[in-house]
Amino acid sequence: MQAAATAQIRLLELQSIDTAIAQLEHRKRSLPELAQIAQRQQLRRRQGEELIAANTAVGDLELEQAKAEADLVPVRDRLERDQRRVNDGTVTDPKQLNALLDEIQHLKRRINDLEDDELEVMERLEAATGVRDQLAADRVAGEGELRALFAARDSQFAELDAELARHRAERDGLTADLPSELVELYDRVRAKSGGTGAAALVQRRCSGCQLQANAADLTRYRSAAPDEVLRCEECNRILVRTAESGL
Repeated sequence: MQAAATAQIRLLELQSIDTAIAQLEHRKRSLPELAQIAQRQQLRRRQGEELIAANTAVGDLELEQAKAEADLVPVRDRLERDQRRVNDGTVTDPKQLNALLDEIQHLKRRINDLEDDELEVMERLEAATGVRDQLAADRVAGEGELRALFAARDSQFAELDAELARHRAERDGLTADLPSELVELYDRVRAKSGGTGAAALVQRRCSGCQLQANAADLTRYRSAAPDEVLRCEECNRILVRTAESGL
């Protein structure tokens, strides 16, 4: 391929722009906030699952407490009735009175047992409620941190996108002034060569692969016409001759 030496020199300018674009895109993909957001979102999902489980535990204990309270009601009512019968003297038969007193003692023991059970449920409910409330508070705090991370990410995205737009506009203007065939070759080489399509020959060394040209290659480079588009024998990149090439 042939292209004016001035056009080939401008490939180095194009390469500089493309390198800047690639660096900005890498910065955009590698913002610390992106990893922090991913971690925070994972934590939020886990907190959500834990909060659901905590709410379920609190609900179950509330039902258990309600049942414990309900179990006490008939026993207390029965004790009150029996105690009233004893106190008002309506039971005069000694045998019936002794049976009634025995039942009263049994009911009191039953009430003590039920109250102990209720107290144990209340303590468990209090602990479960504390866990649930702490999880809810942690999630609210996490949401605030996540919103702050989103804001920081978006702010940096806006700055990087503005820089990218400026470089891409600069690239479009430059490629419009270059031969389309040369730009197409450059883009093909750049796609296959890790983002570097053109490299300067500096002191007989390719600045793309950093390898020194051998004697035969140097002879070919010297004898090539100024408009001949050279390729590095080692990395196959477009090799641009400059005043610093050492030829």
